[in-house]
Amino acid sequence: MTDRIALTNMRFQGRHGVLEEERAQAQPFEVDVELYLDLKPAGVSDDLSRTVDYRDVFEICREVVEGPSYQLIETLAETVAARLLAGFKAAGLSEVVVRVRKPKVLLPGLLDGAAVEIRRRP
Repeated sequence: MTDRIALTNMRFQGRHGVLEEERAQAQPFEVDVELYLDLKPAGVSDDLSRTVDYRDVFEICREVVEGPSYQLIETLAETVAARLLAGFKAAGLSEVVVRVRKPKVLLPGLLDGAAVEIRRRP
């Protein structure tokens, strides 16, 4: 499937990390998602019910990042992917790509952040 919906650089505050100090105070996380599905039915009908509503995608991502703490951003990405695949199965979602970035990483050096990217299918 080459059709896709992409939401990029969504920003949320979460309490995730291996170290206790990373979970003590909310810190920024950035999320990108790509949802692969046939967009032609929505494109020719101009009918929101025939595609995925961006607001619902954003809300799922927000709930996961701002919800319970995880140690790993890998777990954040897996949880977002699973929720999206389950939530939009009826819409024909065939694949999802999730990127999670953690801009403020506690390491003894300079870097822009840490990131993971996963691709999952139902």
